[in-house]
Amino acid sequence: MQESQSKTALSETVPSEFPRQLDIATVSVYGLAILSVALFLFLPFVNLLHPSPWQRSIGTIHACGALLATIVVVYTGHLAFPLLRGSSKILPQMRTLTFWSTLVSFLAIATGNLAYMRYRADATYGGARAWLKANSPLVQYVFMEYHEFSVLFTLPLGVACTWILWNYGDSILEKHNRPVLTATCVGLMAMMFFGMGGFVTGLAIAKIHAL
Repeated sequence: MQESQSKTALSETVPSEFPRQLDIATVSVYGLAILSVALFLFLPFVNLLHPSPWQRSIGTIHACGALLATIVVVYTGHLAFPLLRGSSKILPQMRTLTFWSTLVSFLAIATGNLAYMRYRADATYGGARAWLKANSPLVQYVFMEYHEFSVLFTLPLGVACTWILWNYGDSILEKHNRPVLTATCVGLMAMMFFGMGGFVTGLAIAKIHAL
């Protein structure tokens, strides 16, 4: 009897040789999440493998700026939803994030203008715009036109929202300032929408024809 009890106690103290099913699922989920994030962050550096020297240099610079802007702007836009419901805990964080969203949006637009100069090169020099107009005009007149103008809206929206949040401070959560808070949160959500749309259309255009 004592021997069986000691064997039972020993088996309880010794860890199982095989992990439990829940542990396998947790490790798999975290592993896939980390792998997905790593692949997403690796996207700009795929340009370094492109045969075009312009895509390797200008394309990589703009891709890094656009990816950084998308991450910060989307994160800020998601936090606009609890802020709209009146969450006071995230208000200091929102002021900082909105400022950085505006700054990285300017970075993405500045590097985009650098790439756009090469994009508009004549067909003689292998310009992507001339090639698209001749071979796939729908991409130029739909995707590129949307890409050009939508991302530009992120900068004035970011400047306006940053000024409002820093100017009003904690008083923006007061009842009489509710319309101002709503307009600011909607502006941040629109900024997120334009940032994501610009990033996706930019990837689509670069896939069809690079710089």
